Amino acid sequence: MAAHRKPRQRSIGGPTVRTAATLALAGAATATGFDGTGHADPQLTPAQVKAQVDKLYQQAEAATEKYDGAKEQADAAQRRLNALHDETARRQAKLNSARDALGSFASAQYRDGGFAPAWQLALSNDPDRYLDDAAFAERAGDRQAAAVSRVREQLREIEQLRGAARVQLASLRSRQAELSRQKKTVTDKLAEARRLLARLTPQQRAQVTGDDGSAPGRASRSAADARQALAQAGSGPGSVAAPDSRAAAAVAYAYAKLGSPYVWGAAGPNSFDCSGLVQAAYRSAGISLPRTTYAQIDAGRRVSRSELQPGDLVFFYSGVSHVGIYVGGGQMIHAPNPSAPVRLAPVDEMPFAGATRVA
Repeated sequence: MAAHRKPRQRSIGGPTVRTAATLALAGAATATGFDGTGHADPQLTPAQVKAQVDKLYQQAEAATEKYDGAKEQADAAQRRLNALHDETARRQAKLNSARDALGSFASAQYRDGGFAPAWQLALSNDPDRYLDDAAFAERAGDRQAAAVSRVREQLREIEQLRGAARVQLASLRSRQAELSRQKKTVTDKLAEARRLLARLTPQQRAQVTGDDGSAPGRASRSAADARQALAQAGSGPGSVAAPDSRAAAAVAYAYAKLGSPYVWGAAGPNSFDCSGLVQAAYRSAGISLPRTTYAQIDAGRRVSRSELQPGDLVFFYSGVSHVGIYVGGGQMIHAPNPSAPVRLAPVDEMPFAGATRVA
């Protein structure tokens, strides 16, 4: 009678285990794909969105200031290049006239035969008359020699102008390339900020951006309202009046622009970035300021935070990438970012970097 043997169990391992594991992972992946959570971005709280958006806006604004600076330099390079082209054209016209005059003189010499002076004297019927004519011709030759020298000098000057124009053209192209780089940085950062904000409900977005929807009403503020607000800003506890009429005019301009949209690279009259608002406000007061925050902070006398008066420029962040106009009572007017219009805000809402008095 045959012995009863237990059937031999297969070892768990090898291809069988790999197949099972593959099926299990495939099943998990399939389940994850169906419930839509496999590759979804993590759900962020409004506070986390605000932190990320604020950082993106700050980075975009830093790039905007670099863009503004590069544009200012590109515009200056273009003006210099245009001036060099205009000057070269004027010099070329003068050179052409001088060349025409020399050409006429050469043609006259050819028609006269160009005999050597000794032969002309020997063949002359009136030697005394010839000697007088020869002295005149010698003086005329000296004048023509001077004209030739002037033409040569004009040629050298034109070549120098053309060399300077080539240098300016290279500078312009470099500035334009920098413009393109900074523009891409700005647009990428702002697009990412918009993507994050789009995840939120309208109420959450208002909470994150601080926009309560009252901007249109503020945008329609009249000049009289602006002056009244300026007077009120200077009458609060611990506040002082603007130090002079130009500072007061700049502050009044800023009040009149409350509610205007933020547009990066804009300097008015209907939209602004932060340094563009400051530049436009002081331009209205008859003071010319540089275009960027990096240059504006050095455009006047530095003052401490405790010395602030209406009209002073207040700067923020370690890189000095944001600026506002102090209006008194611990408040400033600034162009915050694309999600908020020009508005009043506390000076202490951002990291303070310094202040300058330009009026």
